[in-house]
Amino acid sequence: MRDVVVCDAGSADQTHRVAEHAGCLFVASGGIAAGIRQAKGDWLLLLEPGARLAEGWIDEVVAHTSRQTMPARFSRARGSRVPFLSRVFSGNRALAEGLVISKRQAAALSKNARSTEAIARGLATKRLDAEIWVAPAK
Repeated sequence: MRDVVVCDAGSADQTHRVAEHAGCLFVASGGIAAGIRQAKGDWLLLLEPGARLAEGWIDEVVAHTSRQTMPARFSRARGSRVPFLSRVFSGNRALAEGLVISKRQAAALSKNARSTEAIARGLATKRLDAEIWVAPAK
C-alpha cells in the first residue's frame, strides 16, 4: 500500500493546495505523530522538503523493507556530497539523507519527539544503494 502524507509545520507557501492537488493527505496539526498515525503502510519514507530521490530508489527501498527491520538512509548523490569538515561544522541535519523506517518504530519514537528531525537523530541505520539529492540548507 502506498500513500503520501504531508505534515506541515505552519508554512505559508500553499503547501496544502499542492498536496491536495496531488492526491496527498495533508496533516496541518498534530505534528509528525499525527502524520504517522494517518499513514496506512507498515514502512515510512521521511524526507526534508526539497529533497529528491534519484532514479532506482523504489527497487532499493522495496528490497530493503522485504528483508530488513532496521531503518535505512540514502547515499548522497555526487552533486550533494559535502566535504567532511564542512559537514562537521555546518550543523548536521538528521534527515538530510532521508529515512526509511518502520511505522511501528516511528510511532514509538514520535511519542517523545516533536519533529521528524528528532525521530531521525541518533538512529543506527543501514546505507541504501540508492541516491538522494539533499535539500538545500535553510
